[in-house]
Amino acid sequence: MMLNIEISQIKIIAAKEFRDRIRNRWVIAVSLIFTAFALAIAYFGSAQQGEVGLRNIEVTIASLVSLVIYLIPLIALILGYDAIVGERERGSLDLLLSMPLTRLELILGKFLGLSAALACATLVGFGLVGLLLAYQIDLNALYHYIGFMVSTILLGMVFLSLAVMVSVIAKDRARASGGAISVWFLFVLVYDLILLGLLVLSGGSFGEEFFPLLLLLNPADIFRILNIFSMEDIKVFYGLATVFPASLSNPWLLSSMMLAWIIMPLTVAFWRFK
Repeated sequence: MMLNIEISQIKIIAAKEFRDRIRNRWVIAVSLIFTAFALAIAYFGSAQQGEVGLRNIEVTIASLVSLVIYLIPLIALILGYDAIVGERERGSLDLLLSMPLTRLELILGKFLGLSAALACATLVGFGLVGLLLAYQIDLNALYHYIGFMVSTILLGMVFLSLAVMVSVIAKDRARASGGAISVWFLFVLVYDLILLGLLVLSGGSFGEEFFPLLLLLNPADIFRILNIFSMEDIKVFYGLATVFPASLSNPWLLSSMMLAWIIMPLTVAFWRFK
């Protein structure tokens, strides 16, 4: 089956979505939230060690990773859960599709516009803290922080992709919101609890063979591994050194897994879009 895609149509939809978020000051609000949390964590992250200030980049990134895993997926799902079903309920979906616009172009345009808004908020919020850290840390540490921001954007795009899929499948906004909340609970809270339960029930033997691979089935865990595994002290603190092999910790492999998580829900959304 051949898919004809007009890039110009995707750009128009994406630009509209981005402008809508700017006009309702969504990007500004989220940027301020990220900045406030990041500054607080960067400054007080070493308080348990008896010191405060912008000093330890590893502790800062580890603390921000824990924050991002809870916050970014939730914001992304809230942002995108009504991307399609909202248009359907407002009666504007039929109007959009009556134009020279395919369903795939609409999905991609919506997704890219929302991704641009979330990426902008992420870069502004965490970037301000990065500028402050740049004066007090070395180049290698700054490289880790930039990698953290890029992986945060990828995580947001994964959950935006899942939100668009939910929005396509759901029959109304109420069910879409419920589906989005369920997705958040599954990947952020429930999934790791299930794996932990399996480890306990198997006496630890389960983790040797299957546990690392099952971690790769959760984008939140991929994000955690991608940011934590390159820092030796933090890796040991999180326990990743004992349950996750170094052979699977390649940043390019993990980034490819994140990209796969972006593509798969969008593919499902396209095939279910009627």
